[in-house]
Amino acid sequence: MRTVGERLVEGLAARGVRVVFGIPGVHTVELYRGLSGSPVRHVTARHEQGCAFMADGYARVTGLPGVAFVITGPGLTNALTAMAQSREDSVPVLVISGVNRRDSLGRGLGRLHELPDQGALVRALCPSRQITGPQDVGPTLDWAFALLTTGRPGPVHIEVPTDVMPLACDALHAPAAPQAKALPQAQALAQAAALLNAAKRPVILAGGGVRGQEAHLTALALRLNAPVIQTTNARGMMHGHPLCIPASPSLLPVRALIAAADQILAIGTEIGQTDYDMYADEGLPSLAGMIRIDIDADQLARHPAALTLQGDAGATMGALLPHLGQKPNHSAQEAHDTRTAARAALADLSATMPAQLEMVEAIRAALPQALIVGDSTQPVYAGNLYYDHDRAGGWFNAATGFGALGFGPGAAVGAAIASPGTPVVCLIGDGGLQFSPGELRTAVDENLPITFLVWNNAAFREIADAMRGANTETIGCHPSPLKMQHFAAACDLPFISIPQDPEELYQALSMPCKGPRLIEVRVTL
Repeated sequence: MRTVGERLVEGLAARGVRVVFGIPGVHTVELYRGLSGSPVRHVTARHEQGCAFMADGYARVTGLPGVAFVITGPGLTNALTAMAQSREDSVPVLVISGVNRRDSLGRGLGRLHELPDQGALVRALCPSRQITGPQDVGPTLDWAFALLTTGRPGPVHIEVPTDVMPLACDALHAPAAPQAKALPQAQALAQAAALLNAAKRPVILAGGGVRGQEAHLTALALRLNAPVIQTTNARGMMHGHPLCIPASPSLLPVRALIAAADQILAIGTEIGQTDYDMYADEGLPSLAGMIRIDIDADQLARHPAALTLQGDAGATMGALLPHLGQKPNHSAQEAHDTRTAARAALADLSATMPAQLEMVEAIRAALPQALIVGDSTQPVYAGNLYYDHDRAGGWFNAATGFGALGFGPGAAVGAAIASPGTPVVCLIGDGGLQFSPGELRTAVDENLPITFLVWNNAAFREIADAMRGANTETIGCHPSPLKMQHFAAACDLPFISIPQDPEELYQALSMPCKGPRLIEVRVTL
């Protein structure tokens, strides 16, 4: 008879899981027994936060749930930061942990890894459920995957008591059938079509909820002849298209386009501050007259709108398209002018930002169709304001939403596992790298084609600039950086150091490398 831990892994495999990211511990031995001989591959991280960041990166690239195994107590609390990032960016991540034996829970007996109420701690962030016995394994997996694959995605947690994990467990039932894509009611679709057909100057706001639906988005934009303003998590869709505006709605030229529109169609975007009001100036034009498409009813209730359509973004766009008339072609020039003005606006924000953007564009030129996984660092901030990537879903980072430093290395590992052979660039600052340096060893162990591109300005430069802007002394912003050449050698990584120069970066990235490597960009101000 197989154990609960073994059946749990068996149930994951039956639901299409082929990779889990984890760090084994004495409280999860039965899960690892289940991995033996299963089709599920295990990738070992160096820190539980890295495990969950890896699952996040994997999920963003595949569109499938990423899965992490962590131990009871500190393993789970270490993962919570990464889970919060996944929540903010609507990324489906399943974290499976142990929890202490049932008869000890909540009693304060001083058990190893004890928490007062581990499940309650997690439920403040995301759904969490405990497997209390063998009978719960199949239903709990069905519950978790329904949450992960329908509605607004995000993290989900399952905990298994250490005395339950080794219990004998019967074979599981077949997984529940996947639910159909949710669609708005026909009346709401007809109302939306009427409003859009009447509009002369419609504009589309596309968010991360449109990921994987670039064909529907492009068809809709062409039918409406509408410029498409992309938030950070929608970048890469419609690359180079005349109607594409790969720029933040926080920029004045983009806001001017929104203000001039007579109809806004917002799709899969939470209209969050880090995309729409990055500088907290409250200058975003009113969106109260918008049509809004989102899978989440709670999200639809958070902002005034003329009409809300609750449904899957791709399915809803596909259902809406036949009801729309073809509009005359007059918006390409307007989109072009907005792109030009938005890029120029970077220099008004910072004298150094245009040069930072040139470095990001050098990555794209040297490594076409690469996945660029960013941490919170200056060139990533510049790219989030304006950058058109050449691969749908190929630009993502933690510099929006939750803003977790140290996201990049783990997420880059997950992205590389998700898309074998695809070049991956982890764009990270010298400060952020020190949050999660150990995950570079995972890249070495797995021989992944990741370039760790370290923006080394020997500071938390963005914070130092903010302190100076606030006329206060810069305190705590200059931690000593790693000696990058020695660090790379310790990680068995090929290493090169270059100045901040797009041509030198292009040449360095163009050099052949079969596995991971580290390139330092020396930034002088």
